[in-house]
Amino acid sequence: MSGDTCLTTTLCPAAGPKPKTCSFKGGSLGNKYVRLNVGGSLYYTTVQVLTRHDTMLKAMFSGRMEVLTDKEGWILIDRCGKHFGTILNYLRDDTIALPKHRQEIKELMAEAKYYLIQGLVDMCQAALQDKKDLYEPVCSIPIITSPKEEERLIESSMKPVVKLLYNRSNNKYSYTSNSDDNLLKNIELFDKLSLRFNGRVLFIKDVIGDEICCWSFYGQGRKLAEVCCTSIVYATEKKQTKVEFPEARIYEETLNVLLYETPRVPDNSLLEATSRSRSQVSHSEDDEGFELRDRVRRIHVKRYSTYDDRQLGH
Repeated sequence: MSGDTCLTTTLCPAAGPKPKTCSFKGGSLGNKYVRLNVGGSLYYTTVQVLTRHDTMLKAMFSGRMEVLTDKEGWILIDRCGKHFGTILNYLRDDTIALPKHRQEIKELMAEAKYYLIQGLVDMCQAALQDKKDLYEPVCSIPIITSPKEEERLIESSMKPVVKLLYNRSNNKYSYTSNSDDNLLKNIELFDKLSLRFNGRVLFIKDVIGDEICCWSFYGQGRKLAEVCCTSIVYATEKKQTKVEFPEARIYEETLNVLLYETPRVPDNSLLEATSRSRSQVSHSEDDEGFELRDRVRRIHVKRYSTYDDRQLGH
């Protein structure tokens, strides 16, 4: 048999004399082989390998700890033998190729901790951290479960906020033919924007609100704009709910909130500038008492618009 280590077989329990406890006198054996039975897996190695590092194995094979032996002289170690070959390879070379899967790295690290092999423990921990970073999600989207949670998220965010509310079941009428497709398009656009602006904007989803499909845009804790994508229209005999996909307007408002990538110090001039409508609309005297920064642009709000394409006389 060549090599320092050989995994040969797994022993089955058999009746016989109980293992003996003794102190292993390994100082004079040097490079001679010792036989190890680790959880039923059999290994050959040398005392020199087992005592190279200051570990539990060194204590066992330098006479400082008692070891168990069976009637055939195999030294018994009551641990799983799956990764013991890797343990021996590390003791020889001070480095190994770690397993690819996280679970196997965790198993190996548990064995390294048991045998007090700190260098191997550090290798496993570093590999697990690298794999954690590798599989870290690109972005995380909070899903609103209550109005208080929404308020807390928006108030505490140091970034601008874009919220998509969609609740298809919140409808007492039938949908128009293109409504389902448009609803999916809104959701897909939300996903694309969240990936593109993940580090700059906080994207949140609301699935419990009163609207069917509505976008809201916030900056410095204030709502700046709202794009409602639903309306009620008349079919030939009944009302229907229509969901639209105002893609250009949604892009525009998303870019507008990027202006609020500033410290949480309210910028009144910025709030005023982005609160104005694109068209210059004359305001009545009643509106003069309100500050522009307290207004919210409500774009594409047609919840109860009516349209009847029937000819007159029918």
